[in-house]
Amino acid sequence: MKSATGVRLVLSCIAFAIAPSASAVTSTGTFQVLINIAKACSVTAGPTSNINLGSVNSSATNTTGNSTISVNCSKTTPYFIGLAPSTANGGNTSGAGAMSSVANSATNTDKVPYQLNQTSATGPAWGNTATSTTVGNGVAGTGSGLAQTYTVYATAPGANYTPDSYADTVTVNVNY
Repeated sequence: MKSATGVRLVLSCIAFAIAPSASAVTSTGTFQVLINIAKACSVTAGPTSNINLGSVNSSATNTTGNSTISVNCSKTTPYFIGLAPSTANGGNTSGAGAMSSVANSATNTDKVPYQLNQTSATGPAWGNTATSTTVGNGVAGTGSGLAQTYTVYATAPGANYTPDSYADTVTVNVNY
């Protein structure tokens, strides 16, 4: 009986060896992974960007200060930064603004003028005529995908005004 089982086993192996084997067939297809990266910019300005001209005597002239803003635009995106002093205090597109009383605006109507500048306190005016295609009186940059820092300078030409605390809000516009 053992020999009959052995013969059957050998015959089965021979049958499988002689029988044509099935060929594996592979069918292929392709697909794409797609993404559309839109150009984008963000600006960082806030309390840490405030320009504090300090406490000065009323005889002070050309009081200057500076601070920084950061712009982060997608790689190779050209952009133009404009600075807009508050129009409520008489600000204009040339970067000239005026600070009004913080606590006593009802009784103190004085406006302390100032000028925003690029590169230095006496550098070119930094205003808000930049558009998405031209720098105007703003500052130009090209995105790197990382934050880029810009220094903003402010000068108050005089301080002969009612003793008080004064402030103005400047809007940073990034055009791209």
